[in-house]
Amino acid sequence: MTYTLAACAEMLFCDLPFVERVRRIADRGLQVEIWDWSGKDVDALAASGASFSSMTGYLTGNLTEPDGIAELIDSAARSLEVAEKLDCPRLNLHGTGLDGRGLPVRPVEVVTPAMWLTAADTLRKVAELGETAGRVFTLENLNLAVDHPGTPFAAAKDTLALVRAVDSPHLRMNLDLYHAQIGEGNLIALIREALPFVGEIQIADAPGRCEPGTGEINYPAIAAALRELDYTGVAALEGWAAHDADRALDAFTAAFPV
Repeated sequence: MTYTLAACAEMLFCDLPFVERVRRIADRGLQVEIWDWSGKDVDALAASGASFSSMTGYLTGNLTEPDGIAELIDSAARSLEVAEKLDCPRLNLHGTGLDGRGLPVRPVEVVTPAMWLTAADTLRKVAELGETAGRVFTLENLNLAVDHPGTPFAAAKDTLALVRAVDSPHLRMNLDLYHAQIGEGNLIALIREALPFVGEIQIADAPGRCEPGTGEINYPAIAAALRELDYTGVAALEGWAAHDADRALDAFTAAFPV
């Protein structure tokens, strides 16, 4: 057995209606990832015939402030209801709520020890929701330098530390290699360390956040490492198409043979 491939419908076939994007990805034999479900026709997505790999697991809130925690827990519970309709196994989280540009709603410059403890406690509550529903929440690492300045708990080492601290099979890491390359690099060593706690791996080249082969990351070597490590989870293209979406998917599947 090897990994399963997925692709993000938010970033591919962007000239098409959203349900058609989902169908086009599914027609390529890939699972489908979506982001914010609140503005989408969930019933149409459920009827599309696609297999959904991951979706956003919250709409508002954060991990550390009382009102933000309550919002996050509430929207995580509502997200689980949508995940049930879509039969989607994983729901994605970030260190705090992000706006439409990917910027934190409440930027944080310094993460205090108390914030670490509170974040871990909040994530334990989220993991309990996932356990009750039979689904997994994933905490994604982000980069601060280019896309998400001011986001707390953004680095892969920080995300991994929180997932380790909670130590629940219903809270895993969404290891985004594009973000990790910008923030930390040394990707294969990072994969080796994080893999026992990984629920999903996301793929895009850097710089540019497009398909493999458009930047500096040696994705065939990473795919070989995943096979060597017997990774059987999801590897998902969460990147833009440098030219057109079908060519991007061709490059992705060539870099990650199954």
